[in-house]
Parts: sequence; C-alpha cells; structure tokens
Amino acid sequence: MRIAIVAESFLPLMNGVTHSILRVLEHLQERGDEVMVIAPSTSDTDVSSVVKGAYVHRLPSVPLAGYTNVRVALGGVNRVKRILADFAPDVVHLASPFVLGWRAVQAADQLGIPTVAIYQTEVPSYAARYGVPFLENWAWNRVDNIHLLATRTLVPSTFALNQLRGRGILRVDMWRRGVDTARFNPAKRSTAWRRSVAPQGQRIIGYVGRLAVEKQVEDLAVLADLPDTKLVIVGDGPQREALQAALPSAHFAGFLGGDSLAQAVAGFDLFVHPGEFETFCQTIQEAMASGVPVVATGRGGPLDLVENSRTGWLYEPGNLAQLRGYVQDLMGDDAKRRAFAAAATASVQGRTWPVLSADLVRHYNEVVAGIPSEAGPTELTSSKGPSA
Repeated sequence: MRIAIVAESFLPLMNGVTHSILRVLEHLQERGDEVMVIAPSTSDTDVSSVVKGAYVHRLPSVPLAGYTNVRVALGGVNRVKRILADFAPDVVHLASPFVLGWRAVQAADQLGIPTVAIYQTEVPSYAARYGVPFLENWAWNRVDNIHLLATRTLVPSTFALNQLRGRGILRVDMWRRGVDTARFNPAKRSTAWRRSVAPQGQRIIGYVGRLAVEKQVEDLAVLADLPDTKLVIVGDGPQREALQAALPSAHFAGFLGGDSLAQAVAGFDLFVHPGEFETFCQTIQEAMASGVPVVATGRGGPLDLVENSRTGWLYEPGNLAQLRGYVQDLMGDDAKRRAFAAAATASVQGRTWPVLSADLVRHYNEVVAGIPSEAGPTELTSSKGPSA
C-alpha cells in the first residue's frame, strides 16, 4: 500500500503519539509498504529525512508558546493537498489530528482519499488545565469536525469510544496500543539501579511521563511523606523546575529511553499516574508488563487497563486522600503487591505491537475497500471503575 501518515508531532519530540507512529512504521517497513510522514519542521539539524523506511516531509512550523519543543505546522489546506496529490496514497493516517490534521482531513476529502483518524489526545480538556477554559468548546468543535469528516476514527479505550459516540461521531472503532513485552518485563529489575535512586533501601513509587500541566504530577505531593518510600519521577517537560520545588524529596531522573527506561520501570515497586485526561496511557501498560502494579485516576484509558483489587487501584478523580490510601495499601503489604504485580504482567501478554499494527492495516484495507465501520452499541461501558 501507499500510506501517508500526517503527524501532529514527530521526532525529535518523543511522546505517546510519536512512539505509536514509530512502531507502526516498523510494521509497514516489514510489509514493504511505501510510506510518507508529513510533520512539522524541527530546529534539530540532526534529524533524518528518512525514518524506518518512510520519507519525512517537513512543513514550516513555529514553537507552541510555553511549550517550545512542541511545534505547530504552518500552511493551509491547499499546501497539504498538493503534497498528498503528488504522493497519491491509498489511505491517509491522521495521528492525533488537531491543527495539521484538520488541514489534512479536508485535503484528503477533496482528493477522494480515505482517512483513518487516530483519536489519541483529549486536547479540549487541556484548556482548563492551561488556564484558558473558554477555548474548550472551540477545541471540541474542531475535534468533532475532524472526526465527522474522517472515513474512520480509531480510539484506544472504551472511555474514548463512548466520549466520541456521545458527541455524534459514529464511524468509530477500537484500536488499542501494543506493548513491547521483551523490552518491558520483570527481568529488567536492577538492584544497582534501585540503590542509586533509593540508597536507604526504600520502596520506590514511580511515575513516567511528560512533566506538563495536564499530567497533574503535582498531585503526587500527597505521597511525599509516606514512610520508607522514595518517589521517583522519570520524564522531562516545562513543569520540571516547578515540580522539583514542589517535591523536594523526590528523585528526578529526567528523560530516559531504551533499556534505561525499561530498567527504571521494572525497578519500581508501584507505578502511579494522576493524570485525568489520558485516552489510553501507554506508560501504565509498560509498568504492568514490567511486573509493577498501578494506582491511577479512574477516568479515561486507565479504566480499561487497571482492574481494581487485581492489578492495581483506580481512585476517584481529585480524591487525593483515596490516592494516598491505595498507595499505602500496596506499599504496606508485600504479599498483596506481589500478587497484583503478577496479575498485572499476565494481563498485558499478547498485546504486542505486531498484532496491533496488523489490526491497523486491516482498518486501512477496509476504508480503501469502502467497508463501513463495525456496527456496535452506542454505549459501551467498562465494568472497571474507581471503587468507593
């Protein structure tokens, strides 16, 4: 196939969207597909124009105010339309579309090229967290317009599926995320690494993710004084300096990748994720694959990933006393924590990227063939939620 992937963000910025694209590119390269990625330009001159066999077409861009490593592509619909017309793809993959993706879905529609839109980021809900709640309705209108125009939208969780169908977007199917269980597994646990971050032998409470407002990492301050524990924060972002001031006893490891990240995650005794706006939350899957139980907020993607009283705990959004109580429950009971850890690892087996990428290609083929989205109930609910 000829596939154009329109990326709202891409290398050198590494985030959940970029990670998913890279794993998909690996699969498409193995299949022998011809792929082009359309992405914002970058100031990094060392970035290659070919990534995993795909040519990367960079559009002029400007940095996002207050978040300079995120860049917003410039140019109108006609510019994207010319690029797509020249490449003549069979299908256009819209990765977390919002700005560039809105232009691309219009361009593809005008050219008669089917589109698969990946709903991966709950952008409208970020508005209030960033102090601009008046933009939330505008942002939801943009999301609605993109996904109503797309041939098919793929969502990573039951929560996201219900959210979009509730807004009248009906051409929606589920496409979850894979996890590399060879990279993330309990065997990566390192006593030396644990001693380096918790020299007094404390149990380690870990977080991995961007240090940005929408991740609500400051909520972890409620855990800072738990006895015989060490809070370890892995990641970087615009909030790092503020978070270091708010969490002076925590260890900030910075951005980690590759085996260093796998070793860190496997070295945790418990993984915590306080963000309320996760459509999926890949880092939870990676922690579970690494043999680490999870405490996360009971909203969004974690509802599908964490099973209460089996693989971890889900707390009511905003209920930080409940967050603290669940962390104490697992940190104070080694046998329970080990049982949760074993169940967490077992729960993610079989969710490999090759399997999930093959499923994505099935969606490509169906939209090219004009096969409609699978009919399903307009309301799907998860049985897993925050317990009282």
